[in-house]
Amino acid sequence: MFKIKIIIVLGLAFLLASCAPAKPDQKTGVEARFEYVKETDILLRAFLQDMPKGGDLHNHLFGAVYAEDWLRWAEEDGMCIDAKALALRFPGHNGCDALSTAKTVLLGDQVLRNQLIDKFSVRDFVPYSGWSAHDQFFQTFGAMAAMPSRFGDMVAQTANLAGEQNVQYLELLHTMELFDTILPMVGGIALSGDADADYQTLMASEFGQELPNMVARAKRDIDIAEARKVDILKCGTAQAMPGCDVTVRYLNQPVRTLPLSAVFAHTIFGWHLMEQDSRFVGTNLVAPEDDFIALRDYDDHMEQIDYLYKSLGPRNVSLHAGELWLGLVHPSELRDHIQKAVKIGHAKRIGHGTDIIFETNYKDLLKYMAEHEIMVEINLTSSDALLGITGNEHPYLVYKNAGVPLSFSTDDEGVARIDLTHEYMRAVKELNVSYAELKHYTYNGLRYAFIDADKKADMIKVLDVKFTAFESQF
Repeated sequence: MFKIKIIIVLGLAFLLASCAPAKPDQKTGVEARFEYVKETDILLRAFLQDMPKGGDLHNHLFGAVYAEDWLRWAEEDGMCIDAKALALRFPGHNGCDALSTAKTVLLGDQVLRNQLIDKFSVRDFVPYSGWSAHDQFFQTFGAMAAMPSRFGDMVAQTANLAGEQNVQYLELLHTMELFDTILPMVGGIALSGDADADYQTLMASEFGQELPNMVARAKRDIDIAEARKVDILKCGTAQAMPGCDVTVRYLNQPVRTLPLSAVFAHTIFGWHLMEQDSRFVGTNLVAPEDDFIALRDYDDHMEQIDYLYKSLGPRNVSLHAGELWLGLVHPSELRDHIQKAVKIGHAKRIGHGTDIIFETNYKDLLKYMAEHEIMVEINLTSSDALLGITGNEHPYLVYKNAGVPLSFSTDDEGVARIDLTHEYMRAVKELNVSYAELKHYTYNGLRYAFIDADKKADMIKVLDVKFTAFESQF
């Protein structure tokens, strides 16, 4: 009888314990699952891959394409391969002449195929004397090429990779009308350094006369690319692919290493394109920030943007700023790029921002960024490859502790051979980001998107529903 009473008492105690509310520090449900899976990389990958994600706000379309896609398109389109330089080239009037057609030379040559994939990316790259990962990364862009008709294919591939990971929104940085049209027109025009006078000079030139045609042509090219994307992904059919559910917008990207006249003209072009086509939602300056010309002309670039912002009307600006580190450049170059991007260049978002603590009065700058909700787009793999910045060397905690909004993004996922889920994994493993923080940052990918308020609100509601369904599994 005594034993029976003991069993009953123990049973009641167990029942009461199991029904008792969890302690404040005791994680339950989805957070408990997250804490469990983060100890095992493959389980963490599966969890984060299934997790809903808001937006990838820093994604270069050209760099998002994987090497295998460049090669496949080259074979299909009769492109040429320079086997010595390991580069794709466009055919001339006489075809490939001394070069080989991609289809011929790649057929059965896995060694060359592997060499090209490695050249177009940082796959298997090991730094050696005189050649860094920074060098390897940026040289890829001169080796890759595709016919203009592949624009839509690029968008389709990038959107579908995002859709397969439950990413809801992409802002793709893309360059239009620059190298074939604008650069030849204005490359030889000398500017004075006075933004107002330089604007008048450019608009009085052939560039100003052709600007409406360039904008119209860009809008047409976007129409064609979007239609191609819908066709490739079979959107609107029973076989629709995941990329169909991804909303895509574009940012204009002038190249900051070109002559000052070309940078200003292309920024002007983007300003007009944003006004006339709602699919283009912002502008950004690209190319290595540590390049001599980019450093020399940095102040001029900020003043050009400031002039357009004030004279033609506000536009959304996100700037690569502070993608620098001690040793890469002279210490004087670390002192003010982020501050000038924010206060002169009107940046609503900063890409990378890794050198923040080297900026003069950086604490005041952090306070300003937090108060004005200037978000930082964090690209962990890119910071590792280009700057050698990993783990607790990254300024993530500096921004977080200052209350600056943050979101994780991919930068150039094809060149880096990653995806957004990979960046979330790095955030968890290297920065000890919690589930609640990661969820907050993925919402920031929509909150700070350059998209109209109604569409943004609708996307956030969809994300709410997706998280409810995802978390209910646990």
